[in-house]
Amino acid sequence: MVRVIAGCFKSRLLKTLEGKTTRPTSDRLKETLFNLLQTQLKGRRFLDCFAGSGSIGIEALSRGASYAAFIESSPRASKVIRENLERLGLVLSRDYILLNQAVENGLKILQQAGSKFDIVFLDPPYAAAEQYPKVLEKLQHYKILNDEAVVIAEHSKHLTLVSEAAGLTRVRELKQGDSVLSVYSISKLSPEE
Repeated sequence: MVRVIAGCFKSRLLKTLEGKTTRPTSDRLKETLFNLLQTQLKGRRFLDCFAGSGSIGIEALSRGASYAAFIESSPRASKVIRENLERLGLVLSRDYILLNQAVENGLKILQQAGSKFDIVFLDPPYAAAEQYPKVLEKLQHYKILNDEAVVIAEHSKHLTLVSEAAGLTRVRELKQGDSVLSVYSISKLSPEE
C-alpha cells in the first residue's frame, strides 16, 4: 500500500499490485515532484502515463488538479487504479478517465476525444528505456499538450534522457536516490526563427 501525501485525500491508503511488476514512486520522490508542481496544479488537467497503481495521478487530483487521465496497459494494474479511484469517490468522466491501453494507443484515443493536458507524468518500467523518446514524440504528434504544458519523466539515474525531443526541451533534472525527474517544456521559437 502507498499513501496520498497531501491535499483532500491526505493519508488515504492506495492499493498497489503485489510483486515486482510495478515500481511505485517513493514518497520522497513523489514529494519532490509535487513540490515542483505545487503552484501549477490547481484546476489543471493531468496525464499519468504508465500509471501503475495510479498514485501519481491521484496525488495530482488530491492537490487540486481538475481532471486526470490514467493510461496503463496491464489489466491487473488498471483494475487496481479503478478500485483506488472508486474508493476515493472520484467520478468517471467528470474527474478522470482510465484507459487500459498501451500508452501510444491511449494517447491516440485522447487525441480523438479532443483532450489537452497541462501536466504529463511518464514513468515506464526502467528497463523499457526506448519508451521515453517514443512517448515524448507521440505527445507532440497527437497534439494533446496545452501551450504551456510541462512533461515530467521519472527514470533511473543510470539513464540519460535526450535534452530535446519533438519540440520539447529538458529544462531541469532533479535527482533523488536512484531516480531522476527530467522536466520538459514546449520549446519556444525566438522571433527571428
